[in-house]
Amino acid sequence: MAQRSSKARLEVRQARRGDIPGISQLVERAYPSLPPYKFGELRGQINNFPQGQFVAILDGEIVGYCASSRVTEAMAFAPHDWEEISGNGFGTRHVPTGEWLYGYEMCVDPAQRGVRIGKRLYEARRALAELLDLNGIVFAGRIPGYDKARRTKKADSPEDYLAKVIDGKLRDPVIGFQIANGFAPVGILTRYLPEDKQSRGHAVQMVWRNPYVNPDEPPTHRVPRGVESVRLATVQFQARAVANFEEFVRNVEYFVDVAADYKADFVLFPEMFTMSLLSFAKKKMGPQEAIEALSEFTPRIRDELTRMAMEYNINIIGGSHPTRADDGDIQNIALVALRDGSIHAQEKIHPTPNERYWWKIKGGDSIDAIQTDCGPIGVLICYDSEFPELARRLADEGARIIFVPFCTDSREAYMRVRYCCQARAIENQCYVVMSGNVGNLPDVENMDIQYSQSCILTPCDLPFARDGIAAEASENVETLTISDVNLDDLSWARSEGTVRNLGDRRYDLYHIEWDRAVGRGTAAAKRERARQAAPAGPQGGGGG
Repeated sequence: MAQRSSKARLEVRQARRGDIPGISQLVERAYPSLPPYKFGELRGQINNFPQGQFVAILDGEIVGYCASSRVTEAMAFAPHDWEEISGNGFGTRHVPTGEWLYGYEMCVDPAQRGVRIGKRLYEARRALAELLDLNGIVFAGRIPGYDKARRTKKADSPEDYLAKVIDGKLRDPVIGFQIANGFAPVGILTRYLPEDKQSRGHAVQMVWRNPYVNPDEPPTHRVPRGVESVRLATVQFQARAVANFEEFVRNVEYFVDVAADYKADFVLFPEMFTMSLLSFAKKKMGPQEAIEALSEFTPRIRDELTRMAMEYNINIIGGSHPTRADDGDIQNIALVALRDGSIHAQEKIHPTPNERYWWKIKGGDSIDAIQTDCGPIGVLICYDSEFPELARRLADEGARIIFVPFCTDSREAYMRVRYCCQARAIENQCYVVMSGNVGNLPDVENMDIQYSQSCILTPCDLPFARDGIAAEASENVETLTISDVNLDDLSWARSEGTVRNLGDRRYDLYHIEWDRAVGRGTAAAKRERARQAAPAGPQGGGGG
């Protein structure tokens, strides 16, 4: 009887976002003494250079992972540490025109050492370097035997240790493995990874040179000026009284329908655009009672946005809506309904003094990029756009479009948000889309008047609009504003633009360190939200 065939047990392929939980678990198994990656860091690695990240899968389980970026020769061979070369773990040092492939992560499941997982991952990297006509591969290899050799006085320094390993006087399993795989040691990087106690923080710089590239005439790499078009729509929404929930939904659906007719990929609504739902309340309510009543509509809002996103085949950023969190706090949350039927929530991290005082709204604890069919995006609700750290985190995770729903009552308040959004577009070389309310709700506390000029902002460089504005609405008029943007222009600007804000950051001097303990429900987060909730005085409106 003929034998039946079976599917392959081992596969090496590019990493996908769905692999992130498995990669995180693998890294913890491989390096139990080192801090694990946060999901946002792994998301950034994959989003910033999808081609350079590989996983090895054995019998359905991730047993190997390697992460890489393209870097310039100057960057690859200058003194550096792991934080600097990896972009603080997010893979943001990737340069699309870089001549070298830099490997900043390689880990293999300790239980699978005999299956040559590491060798297969190195081969995948080598094949990528050859495919892209790169000069070769550079990485910093651990020297886990150095600490013991130093304590037993068998080596006086990392340089002495490396020389003795090369001469065969000492054995190091990592260096030996890398040399056997065609990599040559070229020097020591001191204090490369201080957390690596076995290596005393040091590493060996290893190099493989691509035999298919002439070192005297390396190829010139340029970013293709292609077109990756995305159509954006922003709704300058009229705050108006409605008779019931259904009438409010019809008002929202009208703009979703129009944006879909124009084949928009995204449509953005303003912050607190659901406040009209309070206009048909049977009794007059105080600010806090009103916001709690409004939060009761959250399940219906979620269902309607999901329905419209699927029916009209459009991604909807549902402004923001007061929502009761699992711990009982009321938070200002943007619901993002994607046309594949999924829905995501982004908390407002920084409530304004006005929100804290009148509505007792608490700040959120996390911010992350959201994956869509047009790539990763981010959402910053109004005041959050005035904190550059948040936008930088979204950009580090790969977001190329940031949506900013806002609610402001005066031109001064609006301009705070507007100027900050323009700065975020320049700093992070991304598009920023703003959407605000107009009109008023006379019987709704704290929503007396509105000022808005919704717009779509760009970085300020040659491929973009002269004044950094792709499109903008007329002031204080209900309307829909639409513009096409080219995501490939961002890739070009980030690597070959007049200024390169993302790539030119001084990782050797500064970086943002996100607290690993922060998360909804942690004691630290609750203490901070309690501090924020302290009455700040009866400020007027303002927003942003």
